[in-house]
Amino acid sequence: MTDSSEGPTPPEGLPSNVVDALTDCSPGALRKAIVHAQELLHYHGEAELPVTAEGNEDIIRVTEHEGYTEVVKEFRCADGCDDCPHGPYLYHVTEEPQPDGSRKVHWSFVGAVKGSE
Repeated sequence: MTDSSEGPTPPEGLPSNVVDALTDCSPGALRKAIVHAQELLHYHGEAELPVTAEGNEDIIRVTEHEGYTEVVKEFRCADGCDDCPHGPYLYHVTEEPQPDGSRKVHWSFVGAVKGSE
């Protein structure tokens, strides 16, 4: 676990018991919490965030903007890579309408994140 003083600031209005429970979670448990939260949003009829982490990546930060979602993530490659994880990298994620009426998630690579950007 990392020092809590280095961690992100929870969003305003999030109950302190939820903040405490999430702060104590391992990365694996946090991923499961994200999946469950997305399922709950879907259950309540809310739009799901078009962002999910693959097995070889960690999402560092997600920031919603009007028209797109800003995502910073790192990747891990094959075992034995001394440079892992790679990144962090910045992406803009949008949902694009398709001719058949469906919507497709589109990831646009912006670039490497330097320092505390």
